Amino acid sequence: MAAFLLYVTASSREEALRLGRALVEERLAACVNVLDGMTSIYHWQGKVEEGSEAVLILKTREELVAKATDRLRDLHSYDCPCVLALPVSQGNPGFLAWIESETATSLP
Repeated sequence: MAAFLLYVTASSREEALRLGRALVEERLAACVNVLDGMTSIYHWQGKVEEGSEAVLILKTREELVAKATDRLRDLHSYDCPCVLALPVSQGNPGFLAWIESETATSLP
């Protein structure tokens, strides 16, 4: 099993919690960490923008990355949400097995 982290930004802590809960309930992620109080500076529609966001870090399996990304796009308030998949090369074998077991029965 190849584990992946999905790095996602959201408009607020509340949105991040809603997104995270949905993906864990649907077993597309074993766990989600929500980090609130981030400031983002970015180009959008020809202007430099700055705003507060929350970050989600989702732990999942490689086979679920596309499905989780699609689900996040469906649920997200942004037109073009940040969803980045980062492969996990190593880790605690017990924790990696836990990710696999908690996502083994994801919903179709």
